[in-house]
Amino acid sequence: MLLLSKTAGGIFKPSKRKAYTFLRSFNFHPRVLFLHKLVLGIETSCDDTAAAVVDEGGNVLGEAIYSQTEIHLKAGGIIPPVAQQLHRENIQRIVQEALSASRVSPRELSAIATTIKPGLAFSLGVGLSFSLQLVDQFKKPFIPIHHMEAHALTIRLTNKVEFPFLVLLISGGHCLLALVQGVSDFLLLGKSLDIAPGDLLDKVARRLSLTNHPECSTLSGGKAIEHLAKQGNRLHFDIRPPMERIKNCDFSFSGLQHNIDKIIMQKEKEEGIEKGQILSSAADIAAAAQHTTTCHIAKRTYRAILFCKQRNLLPQSNAILVASGGVASNFYIRRALEIVSSATQCTLLCPPPRLCTDNGVMIAWNGIERLRAGVGILHNPEGIRYEPKCPLGVDISKEVEEASIKIPRLKMKI
Repeated sequence: MLLLSKTAGGIFKPSKRKAYTFLRSFNFHPRVLFLHKLVLGIETSCDDTAAAVVDEGGNVLGEAIYSQTEIHLKAGGIIPPVAQQLHRENIQRIVQEALSASRVSPRELSAIATTIKPGLAFSLGVGLSFSLQLVDQFKKPFIPIHHMEAHALTIRLTNKVEFPFLVLLISGGHCLLALVQGVSDFLLLGKSLDIAPGDLLDKVARRLSLTNHPECSTLSGGKAIEHLAKQGNRLHFDIRPPMERIKNCDFSFSGLQHNIDKIIMQKEKEEGIEKGQILSSAADIAAAAQHTTTCHIAKRTYRAILFCKQRNLLPQSNAILVASGGVASNFYIRRALEIVSSATQCTLLCPPPRLCTDNGVMIAWNGIERLRAGVGILHNPEGIRYEPKCPLGVDISKEVEEASIKIPRLKMKI
């Protein structure tokens, strides 16, 4: 199997043996002669092994994904070495399935695009190493992809969206607001100073032992919270959103997590329950946690829109707000963002839920975007490294804070 460097940014020298085996396993019967750009995208930044082939018209010719969610649910969270091993065991099959479904031979590809930053080091390494084997074998250009850039640009695959637009990226590992001015041209307005919203919701779900709840046992933490919150009353707990007096677009969720933990501990004492049992107020806590998280995200997004319009970075009317990333598939959060969009004369656009979570399609599409723009295409990827931590774009968050924009009061009737 694949061997990873022990260092976080290890350089990989691909083994040709695996690629030759990979090539022999294919029996291609192309339906047509492809005369346009075709990109294979490979994604292994966290706990999903995914691949897809996309053409320059935005047509998804073939895709495949292996999700590790159920395995990590049992462990109570993602264990990086376990994720790495599962990627190793599945990547060849997933790439083969995507190519076979597309009826595209590796030799017909215009390029291979792969997530190399940011993400879990062990996971990124598997995707990079395997991709470099294919690049070496088939002599194709390599396009390294920034995971958050791919999420941001996915909307241009599903909708006709021109630059510039504002993007809110919210997931289990990331939370940021950025102005997208071009394929690789981003202005970072704000980011999470600690944990991401998806991480918060996952931790609340674990703390509530929702894997033991009959309606939530097979759901991820965030999905379990969203499901249970529908049955709860958020008003039963008064939890204030973080950073209300700080007039910037940064986020913080660790303090909120601490406050929710205290509420759960208090309720456990009151009800005298043991670890693993479900609180009678679990649905109310889920509803309050989701609502407070949503309000925090909505208010920071509101300020970002006002800042961009104040600086003429976005049009005064009909500006586009894009919400993407796994947490953007939460319909309660989407509804709040619709309220913000309506208040600011913006249009909210979200990729379909299956493209909000990690997938190979967004990586392949990012490759198409970069091919068309002639940006970041490597014909000799020797020495390429993965980067577990990597900022997106140019950070102008200090300018946002200096603007000290006060946002009007929003009625979050969701």
